[in-house]
Amino acid sequence: MALRKLLCLSLLISSACLAAAQIPCGPTVTPPASLIVNWPQFRFSPTHTGCNPYESMLSRTSVANLVVDWQYGTNSGFGSPAVVNGVVYLGSGNNNVYAFNARTGALIWKYATGGAVSAAPAVANGVVYIGSFDKNLYALNATTGELLWNYATGGAVESSATVTNGMVYFGSDDANVYALNAGTGTLQWMYPTGGSVVSSPAVANGTVYIGSYDANMYALNAASGTLVWKYTTGFFIYGSPTVANGMVYFGSDDFYVYALNANTGGLVWQYQTQYNEVESSPAVADGVVYIGGFDEYVYALNATTGALLWKHGTGFIILSSPAVANGVVYIGSDDDNLYALNSATGEVLWSYFTAGYPDSSPVVANGMVYIGAGRLYAFHLPGH
Repeated sequence: MALRKLLCLSLLISSACLAAAQIPCGPTVTPPASLIVNWPQFRFSPTHTGCNPYESMLSRTSVANLVVDWQYGTNSGFGSPAVVNGVVYLGSGNNNVYAFNARTGALIWKYATGGAVSAAPAVANGVVYIGSFDKNLYALNATTGELLWNYATGGAVESSATVTNGMVYFGSDDANVYALNAGTGTLQWMYPTGGSVVSSPAVANGTVYIGSYDANMYALNAASGTLVWKYTTGFFIYGSPTVANGMVYFGSDDFYVYALNANTGGLVWQYQTQYNEVESSPAVADGVVYIGGFDEYVYALNATTGALLWKHGTGFIILSSPAVANGVVYIGSDDDNLYALNSATGEVLWSYFTAGYPDSSPVVANGMVYIGAGRLYAFHLPGH
């Protein structure tokens, strides 16, 4: 693993290299000055850690200086973005997929689908993969927005696709998990669950992990789609799992946060939130699990034991999935604020009032923070 990190850093890291390395989030890794770090898909990498280990410009001491760099509105809200090679990609409730210049906010292209787009894009090898409520997964040219192919399912595609090893994995409201050839869109396998699959798959060590409205977390063989194991919770699983430390972390609408053995599906620990659903997807960094809840708290839990380290209340439900970078946790709340919290204590370091619920997952890359709310917001440090 260490050799692969050094090899990736010695090159100008591409999104493919970042994804393949599956780098655990620990102390910040300082990349070469010329490096542009990508956040190429939902939760940063196929393992869904939600953590950018390369961010060094934004820190606990500098984050309080964040200001709006640019913003873009559609009156329909935005989903979670991806940032690749200086371009921000994301979908909107007005049926469009957008590409913006990450530094200036200039519109590069937009592509109209037949339904609202709430899924986050995955960008790999010059292609944007994104689902729509029109029941299709789309593959678009990342430079031009031109349609390359689309794959029709039997339900809305709210699940954010995960792209790795030449495959695209995602779920659909038709209760199926899909695996497509990333180049052609050809179906490789399909696995039926007992409910809508809104969860986005995490992929690690040849296994696809994904939740379903049938209350199960599934582990499927990434090559064949055969069932490895499943674990039944008490209610819907809306959020997406994270794989780290040999465990699978996720929340369920039965009020609990779970940690399972990634190989066997055996329960390692569970943590009960105060009340109501846990639809946020966890981030894992430095041995800590960060997650938001309907009970209006952001939680920090020991990744090994599930013990509560701290919690921070916002006064409103939290659907946003946290992002972690260089000791700071970024998360939105339905009090219309984006928060930056000290990852060690939960102390509020900075907040910004947005126009609309910031329910999407924030992205932190190259000294900037992006989040979809009523508008798409891009924040930066003055002078950078």
